[in-house]
Amino acid sequence: MNDSDVQFTAQEALDFHSQGRPGKIEIVATKPMATQRDLSLAYSPGVAVPVQAIYDDPATAYDYTAKGNLVAVISNGTAILGMGNLGALASKPVMEGKAVLFKRFADVDSIDIEVKTEDVDRFIDAVELLEPTFGGINLEDIAAPSCFIIEQTLRERMNIPVFHDDQHGTAIIAAAGLINACELTGRSLKDVTVVCNGAGAAAIACTELIKAMGVPHDNVIMCDRTGVIYQGRTEGMDQWKSAHAAKTSTRTLAEAIVGADVFLGLSAANALSPEMVKAMANQPIIFAMANPDPEISPPVARAARPDAIIATGRSDFPNQVNNVLCFPFLFRGALDVRATTINEPMKIAAANALAQLARETVPEEVAAAYGGMSHKFGRDYIIPSPFDPRLMEIVASAVAKAAMDSGVAQKPIADMVAYRAELRARLNPTTSVLTQVYEAARAKPKRVIFAEAEEDVVLRAAVQFKQDGYGIPVLVGRDVRVTEKLRELGADPDEYEIHNSAQSPLVEKMVDRLYSRLQRRGFLRRDIQRMVNRDRNIFGALLLQMDQADAMITGVTRTFGQTLRELRRVLDSKKGEIPFGIHVMVGKTHTVFIADTTVNERPSAEELAHIAEKTAAVARRMGHVPRVAFLSFSTFGNPHGTWLDNIRDAVALLDARKPDFEYEGDMPPDVALNPALMKNYPFCRLAGPANVLIMPGLQSANLSAKLLRELGGDRVIGPMLIGMERQVQVATMASSTSDLVTLAVLAAAAVTE
Repeated sequence: MNDSDVQFTAQEALDFHSQGRPGKIEIVATKPMATQRDLSLAYSPGVAVPVQAIYDDPATAYDYTAKGNLVAVISNGTAILGMGNLGALASKPVMEGKAVLFKRFADVDSIDIEVKTEDVDRFIDAVELLEPTFGGINLEDIAAPSCFIIEQTLRERMNIPVFHDDQHGTAIIAAAGLINACELTGRSLKDVTVVCNGAGAAAIACTELIKAMGVPHDNVIMCDRTGVIYQGRTEGMDQWKSAHAAKTSTRTLAEAIVGADVFLGLSAANALSPEMVKAMANQPIIFAMANPDPEISPPVARAARPDAIIATGRSDFPNQVNNVLCFPFLFRGALDVRATTINEPMKIAAANALAQLARETVPEEVAAAYGGMSHKFGRDYIIPSPFDPRLMEIVASAVAKAAMDSGVAQKPIADMVAYRAELRARLNPTTSVLTQVYEAARAKPKRVIFAEAEEDVVLRAAVQFKQDGYGIPVLVGRDVRVTEKLRELGADPDEYEIHNSAQSPLVEKMVDRLYSRLQRRGFLRRDIQRMVNRDRNIFGALLLQMDQADAMITGVTRTFGQTLRELRRVLDSKKGEIPFGIHVMVGKTHTVFIADTTVNERPSAEELAHIAEKTAAVARRMGHVPRVAFLSFSTFGNPHGTWLDNIRDAVALLDARKPDFEYEGDMPPDVALNPALMKNYPFCRLAGPANVLIMPGLQSANLSAKLLRELGGDRVIGPMLIGMERQVQVATMASSTSDLVTLAVLAAAAVTE
């Protein structure tokens, strides 16, 4: 499709949007709707009470409805991505996607609205009439100059925030990067000279914001398709361009760029030549933000000027100017103080907060999720990662404070420390950490064995794993069959490594190795030969042990127990450890780790303590402060039971070891997870609901995990296998392509070590 590091076919994109429930969003009730009483409270007659309350005091709409956390994403489709004017209906997938980003990154509920008109006045009237419904308006993909008129008029007429992200979102991220680029090159905003190529919505917004932050008007030259926008020019001018007309004798971009400190590109691919870059000042700052292809490719710019600091709009180069760094958190802060508008101080506060965040040390758990990859302030890191979990807290709180300081907040926050803590807790850190794990896998691709490559779901996962840049799939199966299926999936078989256990030149060494391991366990050499030739789990595990790959995934054709038995004929446990399984239940705001769900039927006290320590470590690597509960039917000895000693002894073992996490037991799940019930036991050592649940035995653990998978609303990851000498994961027989890719990435990134 393009040059991005994430590849997919057109059909995959269509399938993504059409499979299951069409589209990307749905409405979910936030109150119970199970009984007649529930319905009576939700609608008639109960709803009459808040109706009257809102009539008496309109401000209470924020207390009794979703208005305060609801943003409309509105477009008429006149400037869709880089595709142009394709109309309101065609813009709907993009607007739904924007709504999803609001929810994913800032827990802001969002509804997409596509308005079928290019008439500015009709569009304005339509949006203005929606004010009672929404707490904010995000305008999107509206062509200039209409977007300027629409936004300005709506800001004047409406008493809620109105924000055109294509303009101001880009401007805020670019301004943050410029602050840091100036810091690294010893410049000041009040002294830099800037050439902006482009005079559309984003270019004008960027120019206006950096001027508001201190760049002098006379230090900026703007260019459009005609050339330099200079004072006295009449061709192709309008009121928005005229506001940025410069006193200059230059007439072309090539003339204007000579000696410039900064290039802001919001125009078209290849607009900036290497010769122009060479003519810039020392340590030039180049923001080539045209999408999908920048004004100059970073390698080309770097070859022309090795001392340059370069940013683009792309994720496959350092310093991505990505609007998702801004708009979710900008609206989060604005909504939380019920701001009447989004003003310049709020935008400047967001830019400064982003700039400062890029300078701070990346938290240990984030670095670990990236596989230890360095994210350190410097020429290739002047803008934070979109998946930094601190964005919500830092940017939203800065915006909220600026709204209060500038007098546009209707509900000021009294305790900013408590507000920041609330922001930290609002989203599930697992979501961000998992995204970072995917990025880490892409940064350091590993070789992963897909042992059942003849299965459609496995082969699809292997193809996706490769196309998305997470690593190199090593396929185990019959050459002819796997090749045929790859072609059916539209993949080139020549790009894949296929190992056939019946023909592999490694078979003889494998047989020797496994025979020496199993000969005193009742196996003849011909038994071993048959195993290696016929059992793909045995063959795949031997490939892994012989360093032909870094990790392995299997499990869709046999039960977990049978698969693990086959793997353990080849692979040992990690020294000093016992293998066990973790199911991870991921909700919107919570994650719960359940262990051991797959291996140990009735673990001893020592095994329970070990499982607790290792599961707590996995929880910490996934961004959580572990709180461990040893589960039982008994609540601290009531009632008495035959099988409680192991649990209590495990707690005693941890007491002696003094681990760096909270733990408690014996306790049932409701006490472990429900703060109200936990208060009945003031001696309980957990500071809050448990997030690591250690099960007393395999039967209860496995049943619980499978029930939650089938009945619960959370996403389930796993089981994740812990404690083997090599990175191997055993999926379930019901695993989807997405499940397999996730397990493969987790194995490649060694999250479960």
